[in-house]
Amino acid sequence: MDIRRYLEQQRDLVDRFLESVHPSAQTQPITLHESMRYSLFAGGKRIRPILTLAAAESLGYRAPAILPIAASLELIHTYSLIHDDLPSMDNDDFRRGKPTNHKVFGEAMAILAGDALLTLAFELCSAPAYGDGLESSRRVQLIYELAVGSGHLGMVGGQVLDIQAENQDIDLPTLQTIHRHKTGMLIRAAVRMGAIAAGASAGQLADLTSYAEQIGLAFQIADDVLDVTGTKEELGKSPNADAQRGKKTYPTFYGVDGARKLADECVERAIHHLTSFGETADPLRDLARYIVARKN
Repeated sequence: MDIRRYLEQQRDLVDRFLESVHPSAQTQPITLHESMRYSLFAGGKRIRPILTLAAAESLGYRAPAILPIAASLELIHTYSLIHDDLPSMDNDDFRRGKPTNHKVFGEAMAILAGDALLTLAFELCSAPAYGDGLESSRRVQLIYELAVGSGHLGMVGGQVLDIQAENQDIDLPTLQTIHRHKTGMLIRAAVRMGAIAAGASAGQLADLTSYAEQIGLAFQIADDVLDVTGTKEELGKSPNADAQRGKKTYPTFYGVDGARKLADECVERAIHHLTSFGETADPLRDLARYIVARKN
C-alpha cells in the first residue's frame, strides 16, 4: 500500500473532525480558543489518532464512532507538547517550525490552553452525541485507557522521570523506563483504544498491545536519532536539544547506527505480533515501517 497516501487521507479525516468539534477562534474566551487552535492545527502528523483508526480497521471496524476516540489522542498529544515547551520544562522557542505557544500567547494562556485540550479529550470520549454504536461499558473502558496512557503512570509520569534524569548519569534500563512511559504509553493507549472500540477478543487485544509497545519504543529511538541527525528545517525545532539539556538518549548508548538497528528490530517484532491478522492490518504494518523512516 501507499503509506504516504494513507497517512494523508487519514490525517485529513482526523483534521476535518477536529475542525468540526473544536470551538472557533471567535468563541469566548477568544484568546483561549485562539491559543488551543494555534497548536492543534499547526501541522501535526496525527500519528496517534491514525494508529487508533488503523487498529480498529485491522478488525474491520470503520464506524463513525471511532473518530472522537481517535481525535482524543491528538488533543492529549497537543496539550503535552504545549506544556513540554514551557520555560519550566524544555524551554523551547519553536515547535513545527513556528514559535511555541507560550511565545505567542504567554505562559499562563499556554498552560490553560493545554488544560483545556486535555479536558476536551475526555469530553469527546464521553459525550452522548458521539457514542452511537458504542455501549456504555465499552466507552468507560476507553476513557480508562486514555487516563492510564496519559496520566501519572503513563505520559505524565514519564515526563517527570525525564526531567529528573537531566544531567544525571542514568543507565540504559532507566532510559527505557522513561521512554516506555513518556512516549510509549500514549501510543499503547492509541492502539488499544482502536482495538477495544472494534470489539477485539482478548487474544487480538494482547497481540495489538505487544505491537504497540514495540512501535512505541521504535518511535522514541527514531526521535532520538533525528535529534542528532536532523536539521532545523526538517525537525521544525532546534536539533541536538537533548544533548544541550544533558539528556542521555539511545544514540548515547548505541551510537546513531546502533540505535537505528535497534529501532528496525523493534519494527520487525511489532510486525511479527500481527501474524494472525490479515490484509486489514497492512496499515499497521506500514505505519511501523514509516515510524523509523520519517524525517521529522
